[in-house]
Amino acid sequence: MPSFMKFATAAFAVATPFVSAQTYSDCNPMETTCPANKGLASSSAHFDFTQASSLDQWKISGGQVPTTANGAQFTINKEGDAPTIVSDFYFFYGELSIEMKTSPGQGIVSSAFLQSDDKDEIDWEALGGKTDTVETNYFGKGDTSTYDRETWVPVSTPQDSFHTYTIQWSKESITWLIDGASLRTVKYADAQGGARFPQTPMNIHLGIWAGGAPTNGQGTIDWAGGLTDYSKGPYTMYIKSITVNNANPAESYTWSDKSGSSDSIKFTGSNAVSSRSPTTTDAATVSSSEAASTTESPSTSETPSTTEAPSTTTESTSSAPTTLATRTSISSAESTAASSSSSAESTAESTAASSSGAESTAASSSGAAGASPSGSSSSGSGSGSSSSSSPSSSSGSGSSSSASASASPTFNAAASVAATYLGPVSLLGLVTALLQL
Repeated sequence: MPSFMKFATAAFAVATPFVSAQTYSDCNPMETTCPANKGLASSSAHFDFTQASSLDQWKISGGQVPTTANGAQFTINKEGDAPTIVSDFYFFYGELSIEMKTSPGQGIVSSAFLQSDDKDEIDWEALGGKTDTVETNYFGKGDTSTYDRETWVPVSTPQDSFHTYTIQWSKESITWLIDGASLRTVKYADAQGGARFPQTPMNIHLGIWAGGAPTNGQGTIDWAGGLTDYSKGPYTMYIKSITVNNANPAESYTWSDKSGSSDSIKFTGSNAVSSRSPTTTDAATVSSSEAASTTESPSTSETPSTTEAPSTTTESTSSAPTTLATRTSISSAESTAASSSSSAESTAESTAASSSGAESTAASSSGAAGASPSGSSSSGSGSGSSSSSSPSSSSGSGSSSSASASASPTFNAAASVAATYLGPVSLLGLVTALLQL
C-alpha cells in the first residue's frame, strides 16, 4: 500500500513548497554529488516532547507543532494542513522508539518513518479508520514498482492510548515492535537479495496528513479509508517522546560513490571512532598517507563495541580491505627484504670487484644493482598507498589496487635469489685474494 513518502506531493498540493521539500530528497546521492549528511554524534539521544526545547533539533513544516502535556501535537484543522517535523540529524543503523497516540478520522494518516536521501524508507503508518491495526512498510531506493511489502500488525486502541512503536534496523534485518513485542522482521536477502533493503543514513519524519483529501488520487483515497470529512475535525495525533540509539555515531556521513550501498558510506568526526567496525573506522579516521604505513590495521584492529548491527555490518565487505591490507603488508615486507638483499648484493659485488682490481666496474655494477631495488621499493610504497586508500573507494578501484600491490614482489624475489647465490661466491673471491697476499 502507499506510504507517506509516496503520496506526500499530492497530499500537500495546497501546502507550502517547503513542506514537500521536507518529505522528498533535496539531493539524491545516487544521481549527483551531495553534501554530507549531518550525523547524530552520540550513541543515543532522547527527546521529551512535553518540553518545548526538545524541538531544537527538528525542523517544523506544514503547520504548527506545539508541545503539550501529551507531547508534540500534530493537528489537521482544515484541508491542506499537514504538520510535520523532521530531525536535522541522520543516524545509521540502530533503534528508533516512538511513544505515540495516533489520530482518529476517516482518511487521516498518522505517520512515523525513517528516510534517506536516496529514498530508502522504513515506515509506521496508522489510519484513522482502523482501530486495531497499524501498517509496517519499507522501500528501497524509492522503488514504487510494487506495493507488496506492507503488513498490518495488531495494536490495541492506538487512538485512545500511547504505545511505543520501535524500529530495530541493522545491516542484516529490520524488526518492527510494539511495546517491546516483535511483530515483523524483514531480512536483507528478503528485499530483492538486498538490492531494495534500506541501508543508508536516515533522518526521522513524524507527521499527520490527509490521505483522504479530495486532491489525492483515487488509489490513495481508497488506501487511506475514504474521503476525509474536515467538518468532523480537528484530527490530532500526539508524540510524547522519541529515543534514538545510533549504532554508528558520527558528526557526518559522506556518500563516497553513487551505489547506494551501506559500504559506500564514510564517517567523519572523532565521536565516530569508538563504535564503528574496523573497516569503516580505518576509512574514516586514517588518511590515505597515514594508511600507507598502517595498512595491516584493518585486519587486526579493535573489536567493535557496538550492537549487533555494526559488528556484522562489515562482514560482507571487510574481506576486501583486509585482503588489500594483507597484500600491501606482504608487498612492503618483500620490498624491505629486496632492499636488504640488494644492499648485500652490492657490498658483495664491490668486494669481489676490488679483489680482482676492477674497482670502477664494480662501482658501476653496484650503482645499477642499488637502483633497481630502490625503484622496486618505490613501487611497493606506491602500491601500499593505493591499497590503503581503497577502503574509501569503490570495489573496482580496490581490485586495481590489489593488482598493483601484488606486481612488485616479482622483482623482489629475483633480488633475493641473486643475493642468496652471489653472496657466497663473492666471499670465496675475498678469501682467495687474502691467500694470494
